[in-house]
Amino acid sequence: MLFLRTFRLGFKSLLLHPMRSFLTVVGIFIGVASVIWLLAIGEGISREAQRQIEDLGADTIIVRSIKPPSEKTAGNRGPTPYGLKRAEYDALVSTIPTITSALPIREIRRQFRYGDRLVDGRLVGCTPEYAEVTRLTPDRGRFLSDADLFNRKDVCVLAAKVAERLFPYEDPIGRRIYIAEHTDYYEIVGVLKHRNATAAIGGSLAAQVFSNDVYIPIDTMRQRIGDIVITRGSGTFEGEIVELNQITLRVASSKDVLATAELVKATLHDAHVDLEDVATVVPLELLEQAKTTRLMFMVFMGMIAAISLIVGGIGIMNIMLATVTERTREIGIRRALGARRTDITRQFLVETVTLSIVGGAVGVLVGCICPLSVNIARDLMNWKAPELMSRLPPIVHTLEPVIVPVSIPLAFTISVIIGVTFGIYPAIRAAQMDPIEALRHE
Repeated sequence: MLFLRTFRLGFKSLLLHPMRSFLTVVGIFIGVASVIWLLAIGEGISREAQRQIEDLGADTIIVRSIKPPSEKTAGNRGPTPYGLKRAEYDALVSTIPTITSALPIREIRRQFRYGDRLVDGRLVGCTPEYAEVTRLTPDRGRFLSDADLFNRKDVCVLAAKVAERLFPYEDPIGRRIYIAEHTDYYEIVGVLKHRNATAAIGGSLAAQVFSNDVYIPIDTMRQRIGDIVITRGSGTFEGEIVELNQITLRVASSKDVLATAELVKATLHDAHVDLEDVATVVPLELLEQAKTTRLMFMVFMGMIAAISLIVGGIGIMNIMLATVTERTREIGIRRALGARRTDITRQFLVETVTLSIVGGAVGVLVGCICPLSVNIARDLMNWKAPELMSRLPPIVHTLEPVIVPVSIPLAFTISVIIGVTFGIYPAIRAAQMDPIEALRHE
């Protein structure tokens, strides 16, 4: 009964100053909401990064050709050959027994034309297994076949966005597109479903946007285009000589991945140590690193959010100190009528905790709508500013904030603890007032 009476008195006192109470609650509400939001976004980023690494495959090793620094090729006339060679591809497959399959990949930037429609994109020379490894699924038609590869057929498969832009009203299957800067036409045998982009991984594996790709058999690409690629710059022509841009290796067991990766590096080391034009990415290794840093990342995000809660607690203390000064005469009257110091302390603590509970409850409700609000903001940006969205990192397009269950009770409990902690000093100060001096206060 005593507690209920104290609670009623404290709650009525808060209602007498609604604006002051509201401003006090805002600090706690923002702190609690930010704890839940930041942890949700952090968890979403961690899971998305982990998913993208897992998509590459725990049993794969990716070897990429990298354009060497300009100082490495400063004395050469004309374009310098760099990167992976087909002979190295054959050597890796034949000399390392734990490698079960290998996918050679060649990539160049090109323009694709159908009639008067023109699309900039990436021309990818690959094998039929490429679709399985990169999780590409046909929407219409099919992907490349072994017969296409063996017979070096002039066929291609379009990514979803390329098909939409070149064929907004027609069925592309069976039609032929023209690749700019070449004299060849390629018959379309398939159109792929939309595939989300992947973020840059490992510092050496750049982000891949699959929506602007056109896929042809790699042997057809070598026969029609060759290894020397000339690109037109601003008033100049630049050339590069690359046989393979990437080799994706699959290992028999994930237990052998790290040892196989060391063998791959040793095999390629002597030929590329001078130019530094090859990088090896091991998704399994990156996955282990991601798991170890995940906890540290979440703790760091939680600490940032906790700062806002502490700031809210300081705001509560300042406002309660001002309230104590303003209600000095009231405190004197209560003491004169028989209220004990513990009663005064309890009343002000109840007011502080009530503010913290209300702020925490509102903060939890607002924090729980984080995933919905992120999706709404992303859809709005896609509608109002599609060009800006296209420039943002791929993870922005796929990020799904995940509410961490422990964050809700944790944030709410911390808000109450902060309310009690920062409310003790004003409550004790109010209780220690001399009743006679308090009654004289104007």
